[in-house]
Amino acid sequence: MAKVICLGAALQDVFLIDHDDFDQLELADGTSLFADLKLGEKVDIDKVVFETGGGGTNAAVTLARAGHRTWFIGRIGRDIPGEMIAEKLIDEDINIDHMIYARKRTGYSTILLAPGGERTIMTYRGASAEYIGLNSKSVKQIKPEWMYVTTVRGDIELLKDFFGMAAKRDVKIMWNPGNKELEQRAETLRLLRYVEVLLVNRGEAEALVGEKLEIEGLALELLKKVESVIITDGRNGAYAANKKEYFRVGLYEEVKVKDATGAGDAFGSGFLAEYARSGDWTQALTYASANSTGVVQFVGAKKGIIEKGIKLKKMKIETGGINV
Repeated sequence: MAKVICLGAALQDVFLIDHDDFDQLELADGTSLFADLKLGEKVDIDKVVFETGGGGTNAAVTLARAGHRTWFIGRIGRDIPGEMIAEKLIDEDINIDHMIYARKRTGYSTILLAPGGERTIMTYRGASAEYIGLNSKSVKQIKPEWMYVTTVRGDIELLKDFFGMAAKRDVKIMWNPGNKELEQRAETLRLLRYVEVLLVNRGEAEALVGEKLEIEGLALELLKKVESVIITDGRNGAYAANKKEYFRVGLYEEVKVKDATGAGDAFGSGFLAEYARSGDWTQALTYASANSTGVVQFVGAKKGIIEKGIKLKKMKIETGGINV
């Protein structure tokens, strides 16, 4: 098994669940709103669920449960939510020696959860709003084989530091950039030369490419900048490609979605959990799909993450050659 650093956010997630007031209203343009939330009213909530979240910790749990030696690098506060996050990471056998305790409060998300699993998230980033105190010496000390990197709130200088050190140490990078990184398109594209696997959704791929194309075209354009790419596409599954072949992935299985929070984190880290072990794209994409499917069946981003040794079903994955 591999040694893996997970760099990114740590948050406490608080889910507010109400089956009447949080019903969805579908608009003519295809968007949805919560139907019965009126300004000035008091709303009685059916249920409150406290979980831990943040892309960095979500990915770390997937990788640790798969049996990899895993480190989380990020920032939390010295408060009750921070204690909850630290305890969860330790319970999952994740090393937090390089985690920073910040003066700010731990990041906090309040999530309004609709009956169909979609949600509106209101986030106070807190300690995860910035990444002061982190530096690439951690990479030198840990000597990992892989880094799984989620958003660092657009801190391009931090990414240059970590990616540069990774290149010097022959550490492979899987990167799932966030909105703040994508807003700096030119800088993000320049960083792709360090990246082994890029993970984005379809909208993010269009933002990076700079135009709307079929998903195959988006992958081909991104492959001019990066070694391999995975583009998720909601209920349509995902499209993945490297310099030699492509893979078209459907849904692992049809399930009732309770909460879509963390599904993307589960897919990306699930891919790396298997790929770092076997190097097999088909197996890794199957693991990714199964992990994401497990997560959406529970409230919270971590409950449904699959355990080491679980037997997965075979998926039909279309594959073929590719010319870049």
